[in-house]
Amino acid sequence: MARLLLGVTGGISAYKAVELVRMATRAGHAVRVVQTPASLDFVGRATFAAVTGAPVLVEETEPDPARGAFPGDPAPGHDPISHLELVRRCDAYAVVPASANTIAKLAAGLADNLLTSAALASSAPLVIAPAMNDRMYEHPATAANLATLAERGARIVPPGTGALASHGEWGVGRLAEPSEILAAIEETIGAAAGAGTYAPRSLDGLRVLVTAGGTREPIDAVRYVGNRSSGRMGFAVADEAARRGAEATVIAANVSLPRNDAVRYIEVETAAELARATRSAFESADVLVMAAAVSDFRPAAPAGAKLAKAGRDGLVVELEPTEDVLAGLAQERAPGQTIVGFAAEHGEGATGRGRDKLERKRLDAIVVNDVSRPGVGFDAPDNEVTILSSGLAERTASGPKAAVAAAILDAVESLRARATVEVDSR
Repeated sequence: MARLLLGVTGGISAYKAVELVRMATRAGHAVRVVQTPASLDFVGRATFAAVTGAPVLVEETEPDPARGAFPGDPAPGHDPISHLELVRRCDAYAVVPASANTIAKLAAGLADNLLTSAALASSAPLVIAPAMNDRMYEHPATAANLATLAERGARIVPPGTGALASHGEWGVGRLAEPSEILAAIEETIGAAAGAGTYAPRSLDGLRVLVTAGGTREPIDAVRYVGNRSSGRMGFAVADEAARRGAEATVIAANVSLPRNDAVRYIEVETAAELARATRSAFESADVLVMAAAVSDFRPAAPAGAKLAKAGRDGLVVELEPTEDVLAGLAQERAPGQTIVGFAAEHGEGATGRGRDKLERKRLDAIVVNDVSRPGVGFDAPDNEVTILSSGLAERTASGPKAAVAAAILDAVESLRARATVEVDSR
């Protein structure tokens, strides 16, 4: 695939650069890392060396055991100047996270450490992902420095808005998500090659349908029966599918998250609306990932107006079962379609119950997460899942939902590759 040189500067978001490396190597890219001395206070070089499989350099004068080679490349017969050989071989140089200090140095053309020296010597596309306090990011000097770098052709990956490193602070300056940064790097490489996008990608030409969020079943005009699903997991799967080249569509049930311009969204509220939209879109889909939390029951006779509060005797709501959309689609699917379900289980025996659903609903794979564990699952940025499938080894994945999404789509790719081999062997 591509050779990526990653420069890591000092900042709390340096830990996200580790996830970026994992995603890049999983996508088949060869990665080398250079760090500033300040970045070592946040992530040690041994961590990056472990995930890249290559030495990590910090000082300009230190020898490179790999002699400037990327993983998978033969090392040169001589001992070149490390940063010159790294930038000569790389297809893109990304600075992630890029601190205000390093951005200022890059704009001024300074070369006072290995990272900035490598940038000055590089003719490869430069990608910069800023991360800093909101006041530093919005300072006119930082804005001018970023504008200067953009005018010179650097790709700037804007930071997000949210909680910052300082306790209680909120604003713009959060490092963009690793999946967004990797997509920007790949697009930059493709543009430099005249292709517009990085290719080939593993899901090019496939249509991936994802359901996300939680359905709401009305009790009356204002009240409903629902669940705590935020839609983060389903949106992460769709984002990753789009990054891998798929035509991604999301059936979004009551999701308030930002939308990705590369993904198509269909908005729904109830289980019945989700069933209709999913059934219609599934006819032309190659892959369905059913990540939405669909209500199992709905009020049998919802009121058209708001029910008046009449005393303290309580309210009795009769519930009726909703349609099992996933099982129905599995029965109706066409040859070549791949279906992945989700099972939110609680406590001991979660995997066993998930395997039972896999077989009973005749799915290709099911993603089991134990929602009894704090900090993962519903309405949380992280997840921990077990991916079960027929004929493939059990897989586990944990961490940010973007990383879990990548593991789910890795399983989908394995399932489809196996199915192709089975068809070809007949």
